[in-house]
Amino acid sequence: MGKKFLKFEYLLLFAVFTIATCGLVYELVAGTLASYLLGDSVKQFSFIIGVYLFAMGVGSYFAKFLTKNMLNTFVEIEILVGLIGSLSSVVLFLLFESVYSFQLILYLLVFITGCLVGLEIPLLMNILKDKVAFRDLVSNVFTFDYIGALLASILFPLVLVPKLGIMGTSLFFGMINISIAIVLCFSLKKELKNVYLLRFKAIGAFVTLVVVAFFSDSILSYTEGNLYGENIIYSNTTPYQRIVLTHNKSDYRLYLNNNLQFSSKDEYRYHEALVHPAMAMAKNAKNILVLGGGDGLAVREILKYPEVQKITLVDLDEGMTKLFKTNSILTGFNENALNDPKVQVLNQDAFVWAKSTQSKFDVVVIDFPDPSNYSLGKLYSLNFYNTIKSILAKDAVIVVQTTSPFFAPKSFWCINKTLAETFPQVDAYHAYVPSFGEWGFSIAINSFETTFNTVNRRADKLRFYNYQFDQFNYFAKDMISNEVEINRLDNQILVRYFDEEWGKL
Repeated sequence: MGKKFLKFEYLLLFAVFTIATCGLVYELVAGTLASYLLGDSVKQFSFIIGVYLFAMGVGSYFAKFLTKNMLNTFVEIEILVGLIGSLSSVVLFLLFESVYSFQLILYLLVFITGCLVGLEIPLLMNILKDKVAFRDLVSNVFTFDYIGALLASILFPLVLVPKLGIMGTSLFFGMINISIAIVLCFSLKKELKNVYLLRFKAIGAFVTLVVVAFFSDSILSYTEGNLYGENIIYSNTTPYQRIVLTHNKSDYRLYLNNNLQFSSKDEYRYHEALVHPAMAMAKNAKNILVLGGGDGLAVREILKYPEVQKITLVDLDEGMTKLFKTNSILTGFNENALNDPKVQVLNQDAFVWAKSTQSKFDVVVIDFPDPSNYSLGKLYSLNFYNTIKSILAKDAVIVVQTTSPFFAPKSFWCINKTLAETFPQVDAYHAYVPSFGEWGFSIAINSFETTFNTVNRRADKLRFYNYQFDQFNYFAKDMISNEVEINRLDNQILVRYFDEEWGKL
C-alpha cells in the first residue's frame, strides 16, 4: 500500500505543478496579446494578473462545494485548464482587430482560467487530507505550485515565445495539461469513476489541440491579414516584440507590436529630420552613438558623412537588428548600413549600457519607440539624460524622437523640458511625415560654443531636409503645452501623458 500511496500522491502533486505552470503561461500570453493591441504593457499585465488572482480566489471559494467525485473533478479541471487556456490565444488572435470585443473576451477567459486554477489546490487537499499529514500536505502542494509558477515565468520570455511564438506556446502547454490528465486516467483507473468517459474527454481534447496547432500558422496569417489589411511577407515574435513586415503595391510597412514603425514611401522624411540637424550642428562627427533604431535607417543617414569614423548602435532586440542585416528587402532600404565596417551593433539594454561605457561621443541619435510603458519611459527620464550627458564630448549634440506635438503635445513638451533640465541648450522641431502626421524631435547641445543654426557639414543627395533649421522649429498654438512636469525615474509622468493623449485616438 505504501508504494501505491506514493504513486497516487505524487501523480496528483505533479498535476498541480503542471496546472500552476500552464495557468501562468496562459495569463502571460493574454497579457502579451493585450499589450500588443491595447498598448501600455505595464497596465495591461497589472489588470490581467489582478483579475487572474481574484478569479483564483473565487475558484478556491467554490471548491468547498465540490464534495462528490473529487478525483474525477480534479482530472476534468486539468482537461478544462488545458483546453480553455490554450484555445484562448486562438480566440484572442481571431478578435485581434476588434478592440472592444477583444477586451471583453480577454478578461472573461482570464477569469475562467483563474477560477479553474483556483479550484485545484483546495480540491487536491480535500482528496489527500485523510492520507497525508496536514503539515506535509500543505508543504508539498504549495511547493509544487510555486515552483511551477517560477518555471513558467522564466521560460516564457527566454525560450517559449522566441521558439514557439505566442499561439504555439499556448497550444503546447495546453497539450501538456491534457497529457497529464491522460496519464492520470490510465494510472489511477481504479480510483476514478467512469474512467472510459474521462479518457474519451481527455484524448478528444488533446486531438482538438493537435488539429488547431496544425492549422495555427494559417490562423495567424488570417488574423494578421485582417488586422493589417495588407500582404504580410514576414512575421516573427522575439523575446521583446512582434515584428510584422507588410507589402502593398509599392509600399512596405514595418509594424512592431501592432504599431507602425515606418512606411517605405516616406520614412526618409522622418530619418532625415532625425539625423541631419544634429550631424550638421556638431563641432565634430567622428564617433556617433545611435540608441534604438535597430532598422538601420538612421545609421544609413549618418553614413552619408565621410567624416564619420565609427557608429555604435545599441538596440535591445537581436531579432530586429539581425533581420535588418540579412533580409534582402530591408537591407535595400537601409543600404546595408548595419553591415558597414564602421558600424558596431550591440544588443544590450541602452539604460544599462550607457552607465558602463567609457567612450565619448560627438553625436547621439536616440530613436527609441514611443514611451508607451514604464520600461520605455525610463529611457526618456532625467536620470537617463544625465547618464547620456556623462558620455558626451564637450561640444556634442543629442537628438531625440519625441512623438507627435499635434496628437500628444504634453508628451512632446515633457520630453523637451526633461532634456532642458540636463543640457545648456535645448530646442524642439517637427516635420510632416504622411504616415504619421506631424512628428517631433528635441535637440540639445552640450555647450554654448555652437548654435542650432550652425551648419558645420552637409550630406549629399538628401530628399527632404534642407539644412534650414529655423524652418522646422516653429510651432502653432495647437501644438504647444506649457503645463508639463519633468519625467523623473520615480514618477514616470511621461507614460501617463502618453497614455492619456494617444488613448483618445
